[in-house]
Amino acid sequence: MIYYHFAMPGFSYVYILESGKCSDRHYVGVTDDLTSRIRCHNSGQVRHTSKHVPWTVKAAIALRDRDRAIAFERYLKTHAGRRFVKAHL
Repeated sequence: MIYYHFAMPGFSYVYILESGKCSDRHYVGVTDDLTSRIRCHNSGQVRHTSKHVPWTVKAAIALRDRDRAIAFERYLKTHAGRRFVKAHL
């Protein structure tokens, strides 16, 4: 299993995961501790992602403003956001 270590205090991360089981499955989330959150996803503790483990990080964007991180996560979960990810990431 792959473990990542991201440690930049004061940042919130918007992350996009890709399933190792099915490469067309993605998950978008936001967290202040990316390393711990990925471990939760890969250990099956997250209901929405447990069926498609293992997950790898496709992209992670660090933002200092948590409110902007949450807004960006919400955008990426929209139809336009999914198209953006598919086209650019």
